Amino acid sequence: MKAYPILLSLAISFFSVTSSSAQNNHHYQSDFTKEELAARRNTIFNAIGNKAIAVMQGAAAIQGFSVFRQSNNFYYLTGIETPNAYLLMNGKNRTSTLYLPHRDEATEKNEGGVLSAEDGELIKQLTGIEQVKGTEFLSTDLVGTDLIRPPAPKLYTEFSPAEIGNDSRDEILFGQARNAADPWDGRPTREASFIQKIKERFPQFEINDLTPILDTMRLIKSPAEIALIRKATQLSGLGLMEAMRSTQPGMYEYQLDAAAKYIFYMHGARGDAYPSIIGGGTNAYIGHYFHKTDLLKDGDLVLMDYAPDYRYYCSDVTRIWPVNGKFSPEQKELYNFIVAYRDALFRYIKPGVTSGEVLDKAAADMKEYLAGKKFVKPEHLKAVEDGLKFRGHFQHPVGMAVHDVGIVHNVKLRPGMVFTIDPMIWIHPERLYIRIEDMALVTEDGVENMSSFVPSKLEEVEALIKEKGLTEFRPALTLPLKK
Repeated sequence: MKAYPILLSLAISFFSVTSSSAQNNHHYQSDFTKEELAARRNTIFNAIGNKAIAVMQGAAAIQGFSVFRQSNNFYYLTGIETPNAYLLMNGKNRTSTLYLPHRDEATEKNEGGVLSAEDGELIKQLTGIEQVKGTEFLSTDLVGTDLIRPPAPKLYTEFSPAEIGNDSRDEILFGQARNAADPWDGRPTREASFIQKIKERFPQFEINDLTPILDTMRLIKSPAEIALIRKATQLSGLGLMEAMRSTQPGMYEYQLDAAAKYIFYMHGARGDAYPSIIGGGTNAYIGHYFHKTDLLKDGDLVLMDYAPDYRYYCSDVTRIWPVNGKFSPEQKELYNFIVAYRDALFRYIKPGVTSGEVLDKAAADMKEYLAGKKFVKPEHLKAVEDGLKFRGHFQHPVGMAVHDVGIVHNVKLRPGMVFTIDPMIWIHPERLYIRIEDMALVTEDGVENMSSFVPSKLEEVEALIKEKGLTEFRPALTLPLKK
């Protein structure tokens, strides 16, 4: 009995140590070495030259209970996830300075450790950044970049909106345009405000856009980035496969979302790469259908396009399948055409070719595929023939954003490019839309379909749907629960 106070004392001491360790865990990323981050910053120095500086602002602190996520470009260059951070890269001496808020002990007590200005030595070791200071030093350091002796160095900063969370630049820009058109809103963007403050406080600087340099860098993925995209793609595929197994008439679209989410979060995903697109029947005809509130009906197809945000990297995979587990004759014809088109597009992807060349050669193959073929409905044949003229089957880059930055259209493909192949057809009178989407990685001598493990052949899809899914083992309960 007398041993209990000693054991209790030891337990309290152990708890205090582990609690302290937890508080001091700053959760710095482990996917990229400091050498890779430094190499990225060196690419910036090479691009801007020795008579220029670059200044970047990280994402602002969040309000409410949302979890903070750093902006993609700031994370790409630093790996730092502290809110309200800034980065100054001086091309003259090729050194980088990170500016962070000071330690907020009250917040850390409630939420855990956050890297701050007081962690300068640790941050240097983690990131390879030469200097770490408090945010209040940014203004004086801007003056110290040879602003006193004209001519002032050029200043590069981002003009385009920051991607945060499941944002992609194209969607952000459209949103900003809508806000600008609102007479009761019309606020300037955060980037525009930052640029305006620099102009007001330091009019000597000639301000240039850093965005094109970063876009070019991010287009070619490093081996470490490809590893993360591969994991995101594997989770996307596993989630879609679980949704296929779970599908039956009478389910709600959102229940397929739940099955996939379970897979994503069980394997460490942080959230969605984009809101899931799950459309049964004619809902699939709506390109970005996010409502997911309708019942899945016997005889319909359901289209599902969904992927996770995995450690700041994304994927983008789509499949379409019959709700009742069996393709009808009309559905088979259209579906087999789409799969054949996907295969034809992948056949011609390799370094040195352009998207236009891939599309032209694949379309020629598909004309041969259609030669002599008859469809149950003549209008379906016309729809697939019209689809051969569409140039959107070769889609967008994927990386830190699902609609990632950089250009893959009408440029020569290079190893390390990652983008989607997305063959699709519309039958407008029936409001019917058929497509599948796969992830293409350009390799040194060809292409890899990163999502090839996700069933796409008709027989494979039908076989998978017969398997039991998560929702069958744990079906939804009737709410409210009875007392």
